[in-house]
Amino acid sequence: MPRTADITRKTNETDITLSLNLDGTGAADIHTGVGFLDHMLDHLARHGLINLSVRAEGDLHIDDHHTVEDIAICLGEALEKALGDKAGINRYGHARVPMDETLADVTLDLSGRAHVVWDVEFATGKIGTMDSQLIEEFIVRFANVAKMNLHVSVPHGRNDHHIAEGIFKALARALRSAMEIDPRRGTQIPSTKGVI
Repeated sequence: MPRTADITRKTNETDITLSLNLDGTGAADIHTGVGFLDHMLDHLARHGLINLSVRAEGDLHIDDHHTVEDIAICLGEALEKALGDKAGINRYGHARVPMDETLADVTLDLSGRAHVVWDVEFATGKIGTMDSQLIEEFIVRFANVAKMNLHVSVPHGRNDHHIAEGIFKALARALRSAMEIDPRRGTQIPSTKGVI
C-alpha cells in the first residue's frame, strides 16, 4: 500500500492542508507564510526523500507561533498515518550532519512512545523573521504527535541558521533511515511486542 497521508487542520488561528508521500523523490511544494520554516521543510523533504506539500494561512499578524506549531501537528499526524502499523520498517534512524562550522546529531526511534531530548542552544532570538525558539517548539510538537523518541544535539556551532539547517537535514536523514523498508523483515513488526 502507498505510504501517503493527507491532513487538514482548521482552527481560529490557522488553516492548513498537508500531503506527504514517504516513498517520494524529495519533491517539495511548501507555502506556510513563514519563510524560514519553508526553507527548513524543503530540507526535510529533499534529504528525507519525502514528497511534501504544505499550504498554510495563519495569524501571522500576531506572530509565527500558531502557524509553526500547527504545521508540526499536521506533519506528525501525517507521518503517523502514513507509517500505518510500521510493518517492515527499520524503526531506528541516526544521522550526523555537518553544516560548515556546525555539527547536528539526530537519533530517533519510531517507537509509538513520544519523548524528546533537546541539547541545542541558539545565540540569537531570530533566524530571519522567525523566533529561533520556534525551532525547538516545532521539533518537540512534531515528535510528540508522531509518537517518536527523538534525541537532538548540536555539540558545536555558532551560526543559528546553520544550526537549524543542520538539525532539519539530520532529522530528514534519520527519518529516511528509520522509515525504510527492510526486505529481510517482510511484514514483521519491528518489536518483540508484535505491535508499535
